[in-house]
Amino acid sequence: MAIKRRTFLAGGTALLGVPTVTQAQVKPRVTFISQWSAGSDGAAISGLGKRLEEEGGTWQHSPVPGFTTEMMNKLRADIIGGNPPAASQLKGPEIAAWSKIAPTVNLDAVVAEAGYEKLIPAELVGLHKPQGNWIALPIQVYRINTLFLSRLAMEKVGAAKPPATWAEFNELATRMKAAGITPVANGGIRWDDGMKLEIVLAGISAEVYRAALMQLDAKALQGPEMIAAFAQLRKVANWMDPTTAAQHYSVHLPRFIKGEMGMIFMGGWAQGVIKGLGHRLEDIVIAPAPQDDGKPCFVLNADSMIFWRRGEPDLQAGQRLLAKLIMQKDVQEKYSQTTGSIPVRTDIDMSGPAWSDGQRGAAAALVEAFKSKRVLLSLAHNMAQPNKISAAMIDVITEFIHNDRVTPQQAVSWGL
Repeated sequence: MAIKRRTFLAGGTALLGVPTVTQAQVKPRVTFISQWSAGSDGAAISGLGKRLEEEGGTWQHSPVPGFTTEMMNKLRADIIGGNPPAASQLKGPEIAAWSKIAPTVNLDAVVAEAGYEKLIPAELVGLHKPQGNWIALPIQVYRINTLFLSRLAMEKVGAAKPPATWAEFNELATRMKAAGITPVANGGIRWDDGMKLEIVLAGISAEVYRAALMQLDAKALQGPEMIAAFAQLRKVANWMDPTTAAQHYSVHLPRFIKGEMGMIFMGGWAQGVIKGLGHRLEDIVIAPAPQDDGKPCFVLNADSMIFWRRGEPDLQAGQRLLAKLIMQKDVQEKYSQTTGSIPVRTDIDMSGPAWSDGQRGAAAALVEAFKSKRVLLSLAHNMAQPNKISAAMIDVITEFIHNDRVTPQQAVSWGL
């Protein structure tokens, strides 16, 4: 049953409290929209849906393949039509922005019952309760500033350990190039381009990253660290396959595993993709991206779900069931083990064989970065800024990467 548009757009937040007698008698149902349609993300969300059905619910997922923009267009159309899903994929500042155009569900009661707020990184709390009430829930976390290295490529050039600084990275890449190895196996699509810049800048100065990309401080955006970041980004771009523009990084994975390509800057989801393609994690080394000051830094991307107000008892019951499942330890464990992420909950034991060394390393880095206030939000994945601002900034980064006539000084002057 669709909601009347006038009623739906009236605004406000509905409280998802204890089910009424009527709700308890209905079969919980969840309608869900996301872009997670294939690969490890598709497998993970399908697993969550299966779990919800095992708990007595009905799972109705409407995936929108492609970029986040396509998913948001579908979500916007459903909201305007007065027929929003019970929940949808949404994250970062977009949660606050979208909560102003349609009523959401107040999740405070179920979050309090689970004690969830005390168990997740503080940087995520405000993003998911933008008006003071929980309206969305994070389900997994990725470290963006992660470096994957091909063991075979390392062996070919006699590299015994991952590079810890950008100088060491440049030296290793130069050796790989001389050995006939393409040093960097990244792709050339927009979010990949944006990631390269943010990883480089975080490794040069976490403080400038926060000021420039998270706070949009004009001085930081045009400062020497930003120029240095673009200069290092030019080196990274020159070590990539020159035909990689518009290509997804996964097309390079077979050559990467064989040692024909050396390194990839990518979030932890690459582990899930690598395993999904039949490769072994034993054939790669997973390490933090270079950090010149030697202190742990964590560029964070988190996938989340926002809950939209619906009046049907079965959808309300389904929302409560889904919210409770998202916050459970075993659900987060299964989800992250499928995708290569780390759980949002910080109390999960990751010592078992189902977890990779890369995941354990990322989890430890998150704890240390949290203590030193060096957890940063990803620009490329719409965590640091709303989508419109991120898109404009990434336009500059992409132009720089694929046009070597643009100097670092010019890129900065264009108003990143």
